[in-house]
Amino acid sequence: MTVVDPETQAGWVPEAVEDEADEEMPLSLRLSIADTLTLGNATCGFMAVYFTTTGILIPHLQGSNESGMARHSAATAVILMLCAAVFDLFDGLVARKLRSSPMGAELDNLSDLISFGLAPAYFVLVYGMVADDAHQRVAAVGAIVVLLAVVLRLARFSCVTVKDGTFQGMPSPFGALTVVSIVLLELPFVATLLAIIGTAWLMVSRVEYPKPRGPLAVAMLSWIVAAMGLLAAWAFEAPGGQLLLQTGCALQLVLGAVIPLFATARRVNNFRGNRREARAAQLP
Repeated sequence: MTVVDPETQAGWVPEAVEDEADEEMPLSLRLSIADTLTLGNATCGFMAVYFTTTGILIPHLQGSNESGMARHSAATAVILMLCAAVFDLFDGLVARKLRSSPMGAELDNLSDLISFGLAPAYFVLVYGMVADDAHQRVAAVGAIVVLLAVVLRLARFSCVTVKDGTFQGMPSPFGALTVVSIVLLELPFVATLLAIIGTAWLMVSRVEYPKPRGPLAVAMLSWIVAAMGLLAAWAFEAPGGQLLLQTGCALQLVLGAVIPLFATARRVNNFRGNRREARAAQLP
């Protein structure tokens, strides 16, 4: 009901009606369960940056020689990136099973940019500042390459349609974990930088990677849990922890290189099968 004020002759709506209108939140502002998981992804990425700064960079700038603190903080930062990958895995599964809000896709891209773009790029930047044989400015270039690769990949993912069940280019969570694994391997600086740039190229390439669904999602989750265990063993200096961590990091690099080879071989076999079927159909 609209009431006219006798002094101003202007119409106004009773407060009860205004309150009812305020209570009706637009659908686009309501968070779903999947969106909550996505926000957990962003939180983990931000906290990874926090631990990289407070536990590695600041002690180094202050001239601290306590390697234990840096090791614990590095392990914590990487574990948080792994937790972000778990959130990213489950928010997609939940969105398919339940519902997703209209802003779910945008939230997912923004969270991925923080956890799998900013966090690993910052990890590379700090590595360039604290490692003995690293060059800070060159490492900064490598960090920028990683960040821009994730930005381009996420932008392309939003506007390019690919066939169901595959990603075009290395998925950003897998790419972020591969970049971090390269740093933790403690290879010579030039080899580290080349491997990081190669990973960034794979993220923006047209190489096909399978989406983590069904058994592959279970395998990915198992690998993440195992990686967390390896990082914990390394952080607490368990017997053989260093060797176990380096083995896990090396396996991460091997998976990043082998998976696209399998995808390419499958595509070639499918192409050959389609040609054989086409020739068989042309025969009388």
